[in-house]
Amino acid sequence: MIVVHLLVDVRDAMGANSVNTSCEAIAPLLEKITGGRVVLRILSNLADRRLARASCRVSRETLGDELIERIVQAQVLAEVDPYRAATHNKGIMNGIDAVIVATANDWRGVEAGAHAYAARSGTYRALSTWDRDTNGDLVGAIELPIPSGILGGTVNAHPSAQIALKILNVKTAPEFAGVVASVGLAQNLGALRALAGEGIQRGHMALHARQIAIAAGASGDQIEKIAEQMVAEKDVRITRAKELLESGS
Repeated sequence: MIVVHLLVDVRDAMGANSVNTSCEAIAPLLEKITGGRVVLRILSNLADRRLARASCRVSRETLGDELIERIVQAQVLAEVDPYRAATHNKGIMNGIDAVIVATANDWRGVEAGAHAYAARSGTYRALSTWDRDTNGDLVGAIELPIPSGILGGTVNAHPSAQIALKILNVKTAPEFAGVVASVGLAQNLGALRALAGEGIQRGHMALHARQIAIAAGASGDQIEKIAEQMVAEKDVRITRAKELLESGS
């Protein structure tokens, strides 16, 4: 079996169609050269030549020494434990997928490439890193492939995608990828801060309570009021939401 890699500079497009078309075009030539038969002619979603990077620094005065230390400890765990790394990276992709979907890019391709890149060493690891600098500040960084574009295909076909790109004010695909990576890093920090602080469940339960309130028939200001009451009572049930709604609470 012979595997041939064709590297294509797709510029500001995601490039899937261009790469697949190119693979189809050279297949007869490869068969002639090798005397064999070409079977697969398709791009790889592990686009490790299209890496995006982002970094940040958060002062110790903003988070406090104890919380920063807990976040760093959580990072260490994500480096050695694939079970924790999977959830760590899922938090990153929560932010990345939202931007990719909003701009009509292929979120499944980005997801596949990101997780493959996280496992490139043979062990699944965190896509981001968090540590303290000499001042005690929290510093974070992320690196992952972002196969995406700002033109071509569905990006040009969807007005909402064009609006999203206009809001981002990006001029090139690499610039866009940098924004996507930054959102992933910010989402990761938010999750780690909640997890290492009051716990992630508090935020999840608040969101769940709002959904239950809506399902019970609440609207407008009632939603937040009923949700807060249920969370305070630690009794998030649709029957309780209906009781509060009927009582006018």
